[in-house]
Amino acid sequence: MHRAVLDTNVFLDCWVFEDPAAQPLRVALEARRIVTVRSPATDAELTDVLARPAFGLAATQRDALYKAWCEMAVPFDVGAAPAPVRCADPDDQKFLDLAYAAQARVLFSRDKALLATTVRARTYGLRVAAPAAMASVLLFEDDLL
Repeated sequence: MHRAVLDTNVFLDCWVFEDPAAQPLRVALEARRIVTVRSPATDAELTDVLARPAFGLAATQRDALYKAWCEMAVPFDVGAAPAPVRCADPDDQKFLDLAYAAQARVLFSRDKALLATTVRARTYGLRVAAPAAMASVLLFEDDLL
């Protein structure tokens, strides 16, 4: 089974906003049909975002969301080697770096800067796709399931 990376916005779509377009991805992740990875940098961003007042999440809700994520996603040490593809937004580079270090087959994102790397990332065997495209991406990556 191959690995996948979720950016923070996709996590929020799946578990905080319960976006219908992201729910098939959430179901696949919770059923462990997709192995997802996380890093200290992506964890730090997630905890920071979950704590933002705009989301109105109580500490117990934030803790439960983060705990569920840690139980689901496999921790991975990215190391010092950056991804061969650079993201225009340096804050999002951590997701590409994680994807390449973990040899992930897909990076799920809604972020425009990450989605702009789609063509360049494919030359290195990584698909960058919106969560709504999960079914079509996984048709080509049937060994992810």
